[in-house]
Amino acid sequence: MHRHRSHPMPLRQVMVRRSLSWIAAAFLLTITSACAVDVSRGVPAVASDYQAKLAEYERVHGAYEREAAAYWDAVAAKRRLRNAKRRDHQPLTLADYVLAQPPVYAGPPRPVDPNAPYQPPSEKQPVPVVADFLQAAYTQWGFVPDRPRSEGEFKRAYATAAMAAGLDRNQVVGIYAFETGGHGAYDTQAGLLFNRPGAHAISPALGYNQLLSTLTISLLADHGSDVVAALRQKEQRLSGEARLRMARKIEVLRRMIAFARSIPHRWKEYDRIAKHTARGMGLHAVLLDVDIGPLLQVQNLANSVRFARAKGYPGNLSAAELELMNLTGDGNGIDMVMMPQALREQVPTANFFAPSGYWRNPIARRTQVVAGLIAEIQDHINRAESNPGARELAAAF
Repeated sequence: MHRHRSHPMPLRQVMVRRSLSWIAAAFLLTITSACAVDVSRGVPAVASDYQAKLAEYERVHGAYEREAAAYWDAVAAKRRLRNAKRRDHQPLTLADYVLAQPPVYAGPPRPVDPNAPYQPPSEKQPVPVVADFLQAAYTQWGFVPDRPRSEGEFKRAYATAAMAAGLDRNQVVGIYAFETGGHGAYDTQAGLLFNRPGAHAISPALGYNQLLSTLTISLLADHGSDVVAALRQKEQRLSGEARLRMARKIEVLRRMIAFARSIPHRWKEYDRIAKHTARGMGLHAVLLDVDIGPLLQVQNLANSVRFARAKGYPGNLSAAELELMNLTGDGNGIDMVMMPQALREQVPTANFFAPSGYWRNPIARRTQVVAGLIAEIQDHINRAESNPGARELAAAF
């Protein structure tokens, strides 16, 4: 058996191989050391840069927050002063308002902490839509609204309710034109007017004057008995199956009203129930009923008109003035409505909003003063009143 004998490697070749190994090892050591130096230098540098940016942000933003807090505190204080003067029947003057515009933050953004753990973006809960209100109404209350056979039927019911409440055509059509652009259907929801691809609801507001679900609960609690009385009168004119259906509707509505009245009479509580409970969500479906929806929506507008009269406003509110009260609430709205034109041209709109409401309202920010806000509302109404839905509603009077 023969064995192959290995031949010894020449000395020169051995030396070359060893040299290459030493060079490679030295090269790797150099790279590793360099990386270690860079990392050791980079981490403190990044942290130091973040801390510097954070300190600058806190300095600038802190100054802004103090200025903004002082501004909005002054707005609230002036509002309390005006309310007291109005109770004492004293005239209001320019000195009773904050005349500067709100401070706007223009500094650096808050820097991102490089060492903060990754936080996945929180998923925003979608706004419930008509299908959700209908489902909640059925499962929670056994209520299925009698929906109109046509848009015209709902508009005629709406116009009849409005005239009975003392509202005129210009007021009602103007509100509809502003809130829906003169195109809205009885079941139109905010953000879904034209049902474009990818469109989504931006709030639960429904109908011709875009009532919020929170306001639906408030109206049921405060004026539910009036609605029941109106339905009782209609019931007396019916017979057979139609009368039985109306009686069943009234019974369910009475249970809804009792629930609404069981909620503490605070907007925050109404809002919580309307948005975060199935029972509250189901109440909003009454706006889609051809017998109930017009009465509740009209009641909301009639409340503002009566409030204005109680505060001494002479004559009828214009559509723009009524929308102003609808937009800002009756208390703030009547302040602007009764303001002389000379003051309207100087008083900032911020006087009539809470900070969060002001920053969410692009019209109030853009127009800056009361005269500009009213003019923009009126211009929007003028343009939208010629659209088909507004013309159809006007013809229903």
